[in-house]
Amino acid sequence: MAKPVVVFGSFVVDLMARADHLPVPGETVKSDLFKMGPGGKGFNQAVAAKRAGAEVEMVTKLGKDSFANVCLEMMEGEGMDRSHVFVTDKASTGAALIMVDEHTSQNQILVTLGACSTFDDADIAQVTPLIEGAGILLTQLETNVDAVEKVIDIAHRSGTTVLLNTAPVQPITDEMLRQVDVITPNEVEASILTGVEIKTPDDALKAAQVFLDKGVGQVVITLGKQGVLAVTPQRHQLFGNYDVPVLDTTGAGDAFNGGFVAALAEGKDLFEACAFGNAVSNLAVTKMGTSVAMPHRAEVDAFIAANGLMG
Repeated sequence: MAKPVVVFGSFVVDLMARADHLPVPGETVKSDLFKMGPGGKGFNQAVAAKRAGAEVEMVTKLGKDSFANVCLEMMEGEGMDRSHVFVTDKASTGAALIMVDEHTSQNQILVTLGACSTFDDADIAQVTPLIEGAGILLTQLETNVDAVEKVIDIAHRSGTTVLLNTAPVQPITDEMLRQVDVITPNEVEASILTGVEIKTPDDALKAAQVFLDKGVGQVVITLGKQGVLAVTPQRHQLFGNYDVPVLDTTGAGDAFNGGFVAALAEGKDLFEACAFGNAVSNLAVTKMGTSVAMPHRAEVDAFIAANGLMG
Protein backbone atom coordinates (compact mmCIF):
# COMPACT_ATOMS: atom_id res chain seq x y z
CA MET A 1 0.00 0.00 0.00
CA ALA A 2 1.27 3.47 -0.88
CA LYS A 3 2.25 5.71 2.01
CA PRO A 4 -0.23 8.50 2.75
CA VAL A 5 0.04 12.18 1.98
CA VAL A 6 0.11 14.19 5.21
CA VAL A 7 -1.20 17.73 4.83
CA PHE A 8 -0.07 19.96 7.70
CA GLY A 9 -1.94 23.20 7.30
CA SER A 10 -4.70 25.63 7.95
CA PHE A 11 -8.44 25.44 8.18
CA VAL A 12 -10.47 28.63 7.99
CA VAL A 13 -14.10 29.34 7.31
CA ASP A 14 -14.48 31.22 4.03
CA LEU A 15 -16.86 34.16 4.07
CA MET A 16 -17.22 35.00 0.40
CA ALA A 17 -19.14 37.78 -1.34
CA ARG A 18 -19.33 38.57 -5.04
CA ALA A 19 -19.90 42.07 -6.39
CA ASP A 20 -19.91 44.15 -9.56
CA HIS A 21 -16.40 45.37 -8.71
CA LEU A 22 -13.93 45.18 -5.83
CA PRO A 23 -13.99 48.16 -3.47
CA VAL A 24 -11.22 50.73 -3.40
CA PRO A 25 -10.11 52.07 0.01
CA GLY A 26 -13.00 53.88 1.68
CA GLU A 27 -15.63 52.49 -0.70
CA THR A 28 -18.60 50.33 0.25
CA VAL A 29 -19.84 48.07 -2.55
CA LYS A 30 -23.19 46.29 -2.59
CA SER A 31 -22.94 42.52 -2.97
CA ASP A 32 -25.69 40.34 -4.42
CA LEU A 33 -24.25 36.98 -3.28
CA PHE A 34 -22.75 35.70 -0.02
CA LYS A 35 -21.61 32.19 0.82
CA MET A 36 -19.97 30.65 3.87
CA GLY A 37 -18.04 27.41 3.63
CA PRO A 38 -14.92 25.42 4.50
CA GLY A 39 -11.55 26.75 3.38
CA GLY A 40 -7.95 27.45 4.31
CA LYS A 41 -5.04 26.63 2.08
CA GLY A 42 -4.13 23.44 3.89
CA PHE A 43 -7.71 22.20 4.05
CA ASN A 44 -8.44 23.09 0.43
CA GLN A 45 -5.34 21.21 -0.71
CA ALA A 46 -6.19 18.19 1.43
CA VAL A 47 -9.71 18.00 -0.01
CA ALA A 48 -8.38 18.44 -3.55
CA ALA A 49 -5.85 15.65 -3.03
CA LYS A 50 -8.42 13.35 -1.43
CA ARG A 51 -10.94 13.89 -4.22
CA ALA A 52 -8.17 13.35 -6.78
CA GLY A 53 -7.53 9.90 -5.37
CA ALA A 54 -4.81 10.28 -2.73
CA GLU A 55 -4.84 8.75 0.74
CA VAL A 56 -4.75 11.92 2.84
CA GLU A 57 -4.17 12.57 6.53
CA MET A 58 -5.06 16.15 7.50
CA VAL A 59 -3.37 17.90 10.43
CA THR A 60 -4.99 21.19 11.41
CA LYS A 61 -6.19 23.10 14.48
CA LEU A 62 -9.57 24.54 15.43
CA GLY A 63 -11.06 26.68 18.14
CA LYS A 64 -13.93 25.68 20.42
CA ASP A 65 -16.63 27.45 18.44
CA SER A 66 -19.34 26.92 15.84
CA PHE A 67 -16.90 27.51 12.95
CA ALA A 68 -15.04 24.34 14.00
CA ASN A 69 -18.11 22.30 13.05
CA VAL A 70 -17.79 23.49 9.45
CA CYS A 71 -14.45 21.68 9.25
CA LEU A 72 -15.50 18.52 11.09
CA GLU A 73 -18.71 18.10 9.10
CA MET A 74 -16.89 18.55 5.78
CA MET A 75 -14.24 16.02 6.78
CA GLU A 76 -16.90 13.50 7.77
CA GLY A 77 -18.68 14.01 4.47
CA GLU A 78 -15.45 13.51 2.54
CA GLY A 79 -14.49 10.39 4.50
CA MET A 80 -11.39 12.08 5.94
CA ASP A 81 -9.74 10.94 9.18
CA ARG A 82 -10.37 13.53 11.92
CA SER A 83 -8.02 12.05 14.51
CA HIS A 84 -5.23 14.55 13.77
CA VAL A 85 -7.38 17.66 14.18
CA PHE A 86 -6.35 19.60 17.29
CA VAL A 87 -8.69 21.84 19.28
CA THR A 88 -7.70 24.79 21.48
CA ASP A 89 -9.53 27.22 23.72
CA LYS A 90 -6.75 29.79 23.28
CA ALA A 91 -7.89 31.04 19.86
CA SER A 92 -10.91 30.93 17.59
CA THR A 93 -11.19 28.89 14.41
CA GLY A 94 -9.67 30.83 11.51
CA ALA A 95 -11.72 32.85 9.05
CA ALA A 96 -11.13 34.39 5.62
CA LEU A 97 -12.95 37.38 4.18
CA ILE A 98 -13.08 36.93 0.40
CA MET A 99 -14.27 39.48 -2.14
CA VAL A 100 -14.72 38.35 -5.74
CA ASP A 101 -15.26 40.52 -8.82
CA GLU A 102 -18.14 38.81 -10.64
CA HIS A 103 -16.94 40.05 -14.04
CA THR A 104 -13.22 39.16 -13.88
CA SER A 105 -13.34 36.49 -11.12
CA GLN A 106 -10.36 38.20 -9.48
CA ASN A 107 -10.36 38.24 -5.69
CA GLN A 108 -9.05 39.94 -2.59
CA ILE A 109 -8.63 37.91 0.60
CA LEU A 110 -8.02 38.84 4.24
CA VAL A 111 -7.33 35.82 6.43
CA THR A 112 -7.26 35.47 10.22
CA LEU A 113 -5.44 32.26 11.14
CA GLY A 114 -6.74 31.97 14.69
CA ALA A 115 -6.15 28.48 16.09
CA CYS A 116 -3.89 27.54 13.18
CA SER A 117 -1.31 30.02 14.42
CA THR A 118 -0.99 28.19 17.76
CA PHE A 119 0.62 24.86 16.86
CA ASP A 120 3.04 23.99 19.66
CA ASP A 121 5.65 21.33 20.42
CA ALA A 122 3.08 19.05 22.07
CA ASP A 123 0.96 19.06 18.92
CA ILE A 124 3.98 18.34 16.74
CA ALA A 125 5.13 15.51 19.01
CA GLN A 126 1.74 13.82 18.56
CA VAL A 127 1.96 13.87 14.75
CA THR A 128 5.68 13.08 14.45
CA PRO A 129 5.10 9.33 13.85
CA LEU A 130 2.47 10.19 11.23
CA ILE A 131 4.92 12.44 9.35
CA GLU A 132 7.74 9.92 9.64
CA GLY A 133 5.55 7.24 8.08
CA ALA A 134 4.19 9.41 5.27
CA GLY A 135 5.16 9.31 1.63
CA ILE A 136 4.78 13.06 1.17
CA LEU A 137 4.38 16.00 3.55
CA LEU A 138 2.48 18.87 1.98
CA THR A 139 2.53 22.11 3.96
CA GLN A 140 2.06 25.84 3.46
CA LEU A 141 2.82 29.07 5.33
CA GLU A 142 -0.71 29.60 6.68
CA THR A 143 0.16 28.27 10.13
CA ASN A 144 2.81 29.56 12.54
CA VAL A 145 6.09 29.26 10.63
CA ASP A 146 8.06 27.81 13.54
CA ALA A 147 5.74 24.79 13.41
CA VAL A 148 6.20 24.51 9.64
CA GLU A 149 9.97 24.52 10.10
CA LYS A 150 9.73 21.72 12.66
CA VAL A 151 7.48 19.43 10.62
CA ILE A 152 9.63 19.96 7.54
CA ASP A 153 12.71 19.03 9.56
CA ILE A 154 11.01 15.86 10.83
CA ALA A 155 9.97 14.87 7.32
CA HIS A 156 13.37 15.62 5.83
CA ARG A 157 15.24 13.58 8.45
CA SER A 158 12.87 10.62 8.03
CA GLY A 159 13.05 10.55 4.23
CA THR A 160 9.50 11.80 3.67
CA THR A 161 9.24 13.93 0.52
CA VAL A 162 8.67 17.59 1.45
CA LEU A 163 6.39 19.73 -0.70
CA LEU A 164 6.14 23.39 0.37
CA ASN A 165 3.50 25.74 -0.99
CA THR A 166 4.73 29.22 -0.04
CA ALA A 167 1.35 30.84 0.57
CA PRO A 168 0.66 33.23 2.12
CA VAL A 169 4.19 34.45 1.46
CA GLN A 170 6.45 35.39 4.35
CA PRO A 171 10.18 35.18 5.04
CA ILE A 172 11.62 31.68 5.22
CA THR A 173 15.18 30.62 5.93
CA ASP A 174 17.63 29.16 3.46
CA GLU A 175 18.10 26.30 5.93
CA MET A 176 14.45 25.36 5.55
CA LEU A 177 14.62 25.69 1.77
CA ARG A 178 17.48 23.17 1.68
CA GLN A 179 15.09 20.61 3.21
CA VAL A 180 12.38 21.15 0.59
CA ASP A 181 12.09 18.62 -2.25
CA VAL A 182 9.48 20.54 -4.26
CA ILE A 183 8.46 24.18 -3.82
CA THR A 184 5.26 25.53 -5.41
CA PRO A 185 5.00 29.34 -5.20
CA ASN A 186 2.86 31.47 -7.45
CA GLU A 187 4.54 34.24 -9.43
CA VAL A 188 4.08 36.87 -6.71
CA GLU A 189 5.46 34.64 -3.98
CA ALA A 190 8.39 33.56 -6.14
CA SER A 191 9.21 37.18 -6.92
CA ILE A 192 9.23 38.12 -3.23
CA LEU A 193 11.28 35.12 -2.12
CA THR A 194 13.90 35.30 -4.89
CA GLY A 195 14.06 39.02 -5.71
CA VAL A 196 13.38 38.28 -9.38
CA GLU A 197 10.51 40.31 -10.83
CA ILE A 198 8.30 37.87 -12.71
CA LYS A 199 6.27 39.04 -15.68
CA THR A 200 7.00 36.25 -18.15
CA PRO A 201 7.79 32.52 -18.04
CA ASP A 202 11.44 33.39 -18.75
CA ASP A 203 11.46 35.53 -15.61
CA ALA A 204 9.95 32.62 -13.69
CA LEU A 205 12.73 30.35 -14.96
CA LYS A 206 15.30 32.77 -13.52
CA ALA A 207 13.48 32.76 -10.19
CA ALA A 208 13.35 28.97 -10.23
CA GLN A 209 17.11 28.88 -10.65
CA VAL A 210 17.48 30.96 -7.49
CA PHE A 211 15.49 28.35 -5.58
CA LEU A 212 17.60 25.54 -7.07
CA ASP A 213 20.77 27.39 -6.11
CA LYS A 214 19.48 27.59 -2.53
CA GLY A 215 19.16 23.81 -2.44
CA VAL A 216 15.51 23.20 -3.32
CA GLY A 217 15.18 19.95 -5.26
CA GLN A 218 12.53 20.94 -7.84
CA VAL A 219 10.48 24.06 -8.52
CA VAL A 220 6.94 24.59 -9.76
CA ILE A 221 5.76 28.18 -10.25
CA THR A 222 2.10 28.83 -10.99
CA LEU A 223 1.70 31.81 -13.31
CA GLY A 224 -2.03 32.46 -13.39
CA LYS A 225 -3.21 33.03 -16.94
CA GLN A 226 0.25 32.08 -18.27
CA GLY A 227 0.04 28.56 -16.89
CA VAL A 228 2.47 26.54 -14.77
CA LEU A 229 6.25 26.28 -15.07
CA ALA A 230 7.99 23.13 -13.80
CA VAL A 231 11.77 23.20 -13.35
CA THR A 232 14.41 20.65 -12.40
CA PRO A 233 18.19 21.05 -12.69
CA GLN A 234 17.99 19.14 -15.99
CA ARG A 235 14.75 20.29 -17.60
CA HIS A 236 11.91 22.82 -17.62
CA GLN A 237 8.45 22.84 -19.15
CA LEU A 238 5.55 25.31 -19.34
CA PHE A 239 1.98 24.01 -19.11
CA GLY A 240 -0.66 26.30 -20.58
CA ASN A 241 -4.23 26.72 -19.37
CA TYR A 242 -7.32 25.16 -20.89
CA ASP A 243 -10.07 27.20 -22.48
CA VAL A 244 -12.67 26.90 -19.71
CA PRO A 245 -15.36 29.27 -18.42
CA VAL A 246 -13.81 30.87 -15.33
CA LEU A 247 -16.23 31.51 -12.47
CA ASP A 248 -14.03 31.82 -9.38
CA THR A 249 -10.22 31.71 -9.16
CA THR A 250 -10.09 31.77 -5.34
CA GLY A 251 -9.03 28.14 -4.89
CA ALA A 252 -7.07 27.67 -8.11
CA GLY A 253 -3.65 27.38 -6.50
CA ASP A 254 -4.91 24.99 -3.85
CA ALA A 255 -6.60 22.84 -6.48
CA PHE A 256 -3.33 22.63 -8.38
CA ASN A 257 -1.34 21.65 -5.29
CA GLY A 258 -3.87 19.01 -4.28
CA GLY A 259 -4.01 17.46 -7.73
CA PHE A 260 -0.24 17.74 -8.09
CA VAL A 261 0.50 15.95 -4.81
CA ALA A 262 -2.08 13.25 -5.57
CA ALA A 263 -0.32 12.54 -8.86
CA LEU A 264 3.10 12.45 -7.17
CA ALA A 265 1.71 9.99 -4.63
CA GLU A 266 0.67 7.73 -7.51
CA GLY A 267 4.25 7.67 -8.75
CA LYS A 268 4.03 10.24 -11.54
CA ASP A 269 7.14 12.35 -12.13
CA LEU A 270 7.21 16.12 -11.65
CA PHE A 271 6.09 16.96 -15.18
CA GLU A 272 3.32 14.36 -15.34
CA ALA A 273 2.10 15.54 -11.94
CA CYS A 274 2.11 19.16 -13.09
CA ALA A 275 0.00 18.29 -16.12
CA PHE A 276 -2.49 16.49 -13.88
CA GLY A 277 -2.56 19.27 -11.27
CA ASN A 278 -3.08 21.80 -14.04
CA ALA A 279 -6.18 19.93 -15.19
CA VAL A 280 -7.52 19.82 -11.62
CA SER A 281 -6.94 23.57 -11.22
CA ASN A 282 -8.64 24.43 -14.51
CA LEU A 283 -11.67 22.40 -13.49
CA ALA A 284 -11.86 24.03 -10.05
CA VAL A 285 -12.13 27.57 -11.40
CA THR A 286 -15.30 26.65 -13.29
CA LYS A 287 -17.10 26.32 -9.92
CA MET A 288 -17.76 28.73 -7.08
CA GLY A 289 -16.00 28.33 -3.74
CA THR A 290 -12.79 26.71 -2.53
CA SER A 291 -12.93 23.28 -0.87
CA VAL A 292 -16.39 22.58 -2.24
CA ALA A 293 -15.19 23.40 -5.78
CA MET A 294 -12.45 20.78 -5.86
CA PRO A 295 -13.20 18.22 -8.60
CA HIS A 296 -13.53 14.50 -7.98
CA ARG A 297 -11.27 12.02 -9.75
CA ALA A 298 -13.95 10.89 -12.17
CA GLU A 299 -14.45 14.52 -13.29
CA VAL A 300 -10.72 14.98 -13.78
CA ASP A 301 -10.33 11.77 -15.75
CA ALA A 302 -13.29 12.68 -17.97
CA PHE A 303 -11.89 16.20 -18.51
CA ILE A 304 -8.46 14.85 -19.48
CA ALA A 305 -10.04 12.24 -21.76
CA ALA A 306 -11.95 14.98 -23.57
CA ASN A 307 -9.24 17.65 -23.65
CA GLY A 308 -5.90 15.89 -23.25
CA LEU A 309 -3.04 17.04 -21.04
CA MET A 310 -1.38 20.42 -21.57
CA GLY A 311 2.33 20.49 -22.24
